[in-house]
Amino acid sequence: MIDKFVPDIAAALKGIADDSVIMIGGFGAVGSPNALIDGLLELNLKGLTIVANNAGAAFGGLPKLMQAGSIRKVVCSYPKGVEKSVFVELYRDGKIELELVPQGTLAERIRAAGAGIPAFFTPTGAGTLLTENRETRVINGRLCVLEDALFADAALVEAWQADRWGNLTYRLAGRNFNPVMAGAAKLTIVQTQHRVALGELAPDHVITPGIYVDRVVHVPYGDPEI
Repeated sequence: MIDKFVPDIAAALKGIADDSVIMIGGFGAVGSPNALIDGLLELNLKGLTIVANNAGAAFGGLPKLMQAGSIRKVVCSYPKGVEKSVFVELYRDGKIELELVPQGTLAERIRAAGAGIPAFFTPTGAGTLLTENRETRVINGRLCVLEDALFADAALVEAWQADRWGNLTYRLAGRNFNPVMAGAAKLTIVQTQHRVALGELAPDHVITPGIYVDRVVHVPYGDPEI
């Protein structure tokens, strides 16, 4: 019998090692797998590369991981907000690396990895300092830059519903980067707000099929206020 649910956060994160590339879903605080991020702290890891939309908030688990010295590099589209952040301090001191990627390009690099596309050309960023010394090509009269697909050792994802096969749904804006990241990692780990029985999810409501998912842990938050 296939049952991808594990009993706790420690079991979900088992096997993640130093120097791993880890994708973390979410857009700001929405759709972020906070329990899994906090669980990484308990592993005392070093040399991590984090791929996320944003990494500069003054709250949540990522700043704690940065303070603990677990993160070597961040790949993101939004490294800081207007408030003071741990990331900015570490970056200014040369203690953390940054690869800044336009948001649409970041999403497509992740999606390309899941689709088996090793690289693609895009006009976004071409001719700017962001893509300096990168391979370019003129396509249909526009200068384009070559972008590599982004693969990860592990992806941490938050879902709204999951069954024991690992089929996932997402709620509204909580979908964001989670589905593409689920397809781009060797190990996909999910925290879900709701656990449902097999067959309860309508097939056309499933956004991430269970074939992409390795482990699921139930982290209930309760029904949101609308």
